[in-house]
Amino acid sequence: MFKKMLRSYDYSLVIAVVLLSLFGLIMVYSASMVTAVQRYGVSSDYFYQKQKLFLIIAAILFVVTALFPYKILTNTRFLMTMVFSSLGVLMILTLFGHVAGGAQSWIRIGPLSIEPSEFIKLCVIIYLSAIYAKKQHYINEFNKGIVPPLIYLGLVCMLIASQPDFGTVEIILLFAAAMIISSGMSFKNIGKLVLFAAIVSIPVVLVFHNKIFAPYRMSRFSVLSDPFKYQQTTGYHLVNSFLALGSGGINGLGLGQGVEKLGYLPESHTDFIMAVIGEELGIWGVGFVILLLSYIVLRGFYTAMKCRDPFGSLLAIGISSMIGIQAFINLAGVSGLIALAGVPLPFVSYGGSSLIQLAIAMGILVNVSMFVNYERKYKNKQEHNSVKKENIYLVRD
Repeated sequence: MFKKMLRSYDYSLVIAVVLLSLFGLIMVYSASMVTAVQRYGVSSDYFYQKQKLFLIIAAILFVVTALFPYKILTNTRFLMTMVFSSLGVLMILTLFGHVAGGAQSWIRIGPLSIEPSEFIKLCVIIYLSAIYAKKQHYINEFNKGIVPPLIYLGLVCMLIASQPDFGTVEIILLFAAAMIISSGMSFKNIGKLVLFAAIVSIPVVLVFHNKIFAPYRMSRFSVLSDPFKYQQTTGYHLVNSFLALGSGGINGLGLGQGVEKLGYLPESHTDFIMAVIGEELGIWGVGFVILLLSYIVLRGFYTAMKCRDPFGSLLAIGISSMIGIQAFINLAGVSGLIALAGVPLPFVSYGGSSLIQLAIAMGILVNVSMFVNYERKYKNKQEHNSVKKENIYLVRD
């Protein structure tokens, strides 16, 4: 049986994740080697070495979760522990969290910085998947089947918004919406839910009005129409991103030969790593990243469509949506299509919390895909053979 399970893994999905992560490791080194020396006063390979360590930890957790039967995640005791632990961590962050990037969303443990909200994304996906899967028999009962799971979602979003980290809230709400729409509830109830969310959001907006509409946040929208008009102030990031992407052209300047990372492009190894890729590797490097990300997302949705288990299907939708939404927000921000949100590019940008969380999520997705393939290849075959034998016996009789 174990050999049959190994044959059922979607190795194309595994290869796509490995290629993207290794490519990201190379680009982190290229994008950060000057910043590490000039801005942080450390060795040129400082961020590369840290990202390599994160990648090793992520690889181990990926293998563990890929082998771990995903259905165990529906255990009620596990879900309750996850819910109360995640809410407790967010409350602690709100009171005592370390501030970085304008948000009090970090925990400092010695030299390490951990961003728990990255792992909260996965908690939301698991919880909504498990609860809505269990409520399939009464999914269209609004008060009983639809609203209760959203209490946890609302508390998570309010606590993260209070840090304030509206980029993470945006991502969580978007992939949660994709999961809710895919949960099996009727369009009538989805309409009610939209109206309910609009009513609930009014007091939230009033409470967090000063944070949501803070001048530095609103300036991100004003620069979109003409960033070069504000190139010395609020448009500085976007202008240098444009210059990097434009100077790369089709073939790029060559790996390691980028100019904008030499102190001109802020956050070159995190939020703006795609600009460095475009400058150094041209459209081929950008296309390579987009192609692999698209494959991972579409393969995840394909797994969701083929999965008979509601829990596995919703897990695949949530994980795929999270990666796709995060990738879109990063790429659209770097290219000036939407306002910058400080969202890293999945698997490519520097960051241990993001990389490890994505590795765990992809391990779960690969495990769901394995069970889908296993049932299709072997269980269906066994059922077919048993039916065939029964028909033979009937003919003989």
